[in-house]
Amino acid sequence: MNFTLYILIIPIALFLLIGLSGNKMKPRMAGIIGTLGMTVSAVLSYLAAYIYFFETEKINGIFQKIVPLSMEWLRFTDKLHIDMGILLDPISIMMLVVITTVSLMVHLYSIAYMKEEEGFQRYFAFLALFSFSMLGLVVATNIFQMYIFWELVGVSSYLLIGFYYTKPTAVAAAKKAFIVTRFADLGFLIGILILSYYTGTFDFGILTEGSAALVVGSTAGVSFMGLSVASWAMALVFIGGAGKSAMFPLHIWLPDAMEGPTPVSALIHAATMVVAGVFLVARMFPIYVFATPDVLAMIGYIGAFTALFAAVIAITQKDIKRVLAFSTISQIAYMLTALGVSGFGGHDGLGYMASMFHLFTHAFFKALLFLGAGAIIHAVHNNDITQMGGLRKYLPITHITFLIACLAIAGIPPFSGFFSKDEILAAAFHHDKLIFITLWIVAGLTAFYMFRLYYIVFWGKKREYEHKPHEASWVMTLPLIILALFTCFSGFIPFSKFISSDNQSFAAHIDWTIATLSIVVAFTGICLATLLYRRESNRPAEIAQRIGGFYKATLNKFYMDEIWMFVTKNVIFKYISYPVAWFDKHIVDGMINQTGKQTENASVAIKGMQSGKVQFYAIVFVLGVLLITVLSLFI
Repeated sequence: MNFTLYILIIPIALFLLIGLSGNKMKPRMAGIIGTLGMTVSAVLSYLAAYIYFFETEKINGIFQKIVPLSMEWLRFTDKLHIDMGILLDPISIMMLVVITTVSLMVHLYSIAYMKEEEGFQRYFAFLALFSFSMLGLVVATNIFQMYIFWELVGVSSYLLIGFYYTKPTAVAAAKKAFIVTRFADLGFLIGILILSYYTGTFDFGILTEGSAALVVGSTAGVSFMGLSVASWAMALVFIGGAGKSAMFPLHIWLPDAMEGPTPVSALIHAATMVVAGVFLVARMFPIYVFATPDVLAMIGYIGAFTALFAAVIAITQKDIKRVLAFSTISQIAYMLTALGVSGFGGHDGLGYMASMFHLFTHAFFKALLFLGAGAIIHAVHNNDITQMGGLRKYLPITHITFLIACLAIAGIPPFSGFFSKDEILAAAFHHDKLIFITLWIVAGLTAFYMFRLYYIVFWGKKREYEHKPHEASWVMTLPLIILALFTCFSGFIPFSKFISSDNQSFAAHIDWTIATLSIVVAFTGICLATLLYRRESNRPAEIAQRIGGFYKATLNKFYMDEIWMFVTKNVIFKYISYPVAWFDKHIVDGMINQTGKQTENASVAIKGMQSGKVQFYAIVFVLGVLLITVLSLFI
């Protein structure tokens, strides 16, 4: 499995080649080279998956962890050191397949979508850097290596979100994403340092080995403010994941990140960057289960609330990409909730498998939705769904593929989203009925807002467009068709046979009682959307007027941006930033300035000694000789 190293080497080589070539490389050539390179990485990922799952020997029916490459990078003590390597296990192999597949589709799609844009080469260089960063994150052998690539993901996403750097809103969105995730990553870093201080290691294998016995033993007798050190450390680690995965209240960066190119939204905000937090919790899952079950329960409740919160907001949004952005927040929260209601043994183990299954299926249908949105925007040159309608006749391929993705995310069988969402609902039902009811309601809301979007765009009122909309070229439609096929058939993969963690396997089957409830609520949401939006009518406006304040609040995202701005200006700036700035300016800078000033004063006082007068130098010389003579004779 040493060849898996090339899965990472190829994207970083593409970044350097395309980035350093600049305008010397023709734009189309940059797109072709980037796409071919990512094709090779994708093929190698599928080869790695085949070898790992079908040719590697299992022990007691469990897939074992493989470390084909590991080299020491930094050593702090005899035990504590940072290695750079590759860790292959079921979830990292799955992520290699997901990242390279979606990245390849985005690369191919972007050749046509971005062809008229300035900075075409720069765009493909940034795509390659992001792909490298994300691939490095999922195969990290230790938590500090993951943190390094975690920050690289943040940097590359900043570059992609702010690709249109002459557009103020894009620049603001990039800074917002960077700053919010940096605050969260500070918690992640502190958590890493606390955990490594008490355990003496960064290595995932050692930390999670034997039901996380090292973490439990090293931190069991240490507590702070009523919680174990492990709980504080893992809560801080989760804050980093919550920032990347846009959990409440750190979700505010994700909707604004839609200012980047639409293919970027498909790559970053559908299948890769935003699931980093889910992957982080899954990677350290044994620690959460055995050492910090209280933190795991907190993750479940935060996820359930975020899923409902984002779904309610998505119902009223008018920008097609922002509807999908809040849908992403809600679905990622679904995955984290599944982990939060999970554990080992009995029904508890179902949540872990369900979360990874939904991560897998969601990557394809959400990427399909974003790329479909890109095809729609490309056709009508507008993001506002209220200015669209009747597009099914103009965009037949986009229409069918978008409908397939809507059915999948709504949880309608036999599409992939049904199978993975049913497993999550089953896990929640057996663990916490309140969380189950919340997720069940979210399932209905998801079906409603997705088919609201579908009907307004493709049905509704037939509109007169400035330019007659038409289907995009095959370079853009082929990725839609491929992703639609993944969406149709990926749910039939016997996922539970391929997922294991810490020598635990998970069995899965469809619970038809819960599945029936899920289908009923999904069909209810679809029927309600059909009634309100299949044809243009005044009914939605009348309902919005009746609920007045609540509708306005959801339309304005419950004023979370305004609340954060108020808190930032009146709390963070006033009580944190300003005092720190005053201390830095008057104490730190003051000490440095005083050092320089006193040195200057001393120089002024003694500069007369360097007057250039020979007589003065002779007098000083004679006096010095006399002084030395006297001292030598009498001392």
